[in-house]
Amino acid sequence: MKTPAFWAKRGILAHALSPLGALTAMLTARRVAKTGFNPGIRIICVGNAGAGGAGKTTVVLDFLARLKGPAFVLTRGYGGRLAGPVLVDPSIHTAADVGDEALLLAAAAPTIVSRDRAAGAKLALAEGAAVVVMDDGLQNPSLMKTLSVLVIDGGYGFGNGMLLPAGPLREPVARAAARCQAAVLIGTDETGALAALPPGLPVLRAALIPDCAQNLGRRRVIPYAGIGRPEKFFRSVLSLGADIAATHAFPDHHVYTALDSARLLNEASELGATLVTTAKDYVKLPPRLRAASLMVSVRLRWENPDALEALLK
Repeated sequence: MKTPAFWAKRGILAHALSPLGALTAMLTARRVAKTGFNPGIRIICVGNAGAGGAGKTTVVLDFLARLKGPAFVLTRGYGGRLAGPVLVDPSIHTAADVGDEALLLAAAAPTIVSRDRAAGAKLALAEGAAVVVMDDGLQNPSLMKTLSVLVIDGGYGFGNGMLLPAGPLREPVARAAARCQAAVLIGTDETGALAALPPGLPVLRAALIPDCAQNLGRRRVIPYAGIGRPEKFFRSVLSLGADIAATHAFPDHHVYTALDSARLLNEASELGATLVTTAKDYVKLPPRLRAASLMVSVRLRWENPDALEALLK
């Protein structure tokens, strides 16, 4: 789905839906109060307070590169048909099976898709995991966490600060932060999101650094993306010096059809431009569209890497 525009501000529609937010808060509070399964190994949860992309997968990939011992990823596999638990095999599984994020993560570490997080952790244990990194799941109580971090997109913050369906939040920010040992702010805090956090919660700051295997400087391109905030990707492409001829924003976890491919390829031909997309989109593209597209990946540059290393010890 595309993030509703009214989630960014407190307009008439948001206020009309606000009574339902109280129900969301009550149901989430009741759910997270349950005691989860303790697998006896480190469980690191990378989550957020709201729906939509905040950069969690990018943080998970960064953590994986720093952790010692056999590290596994545990994800729900949003958009995939398999409930799991299943160990992702990119040679046989597709995005339709396990979701796009699971395919991306599986390229970095053994990845388990499981809607039942406790069952997924048990499979990770059987496979020899010493640490499990959860991509999302802060509001899922089925598994006890050793460390939880709250990821915040500096450009979007917490939206209008209201609860679903009036806003993007799954629960009040203070409640989500109370179960975390640190917050991760990606980019500049443009919305004042940090003011909503408990005063004593450590905040680790990071900048998003885009990268492409080919030089995009002065190259005419058409960026397209099916992520939580496509405009963030478009800005990343622009920062690489590209000349943007057009952009296309698809819903998060979009499944690219033959018609999508034809339209994008035709436009690229007409405008004399190169198609570029995100790593999350690239792993699930139809072959012809993938062959014609360049991938722009992102990494994090930490303001205080030592503080991050201390947190992950």
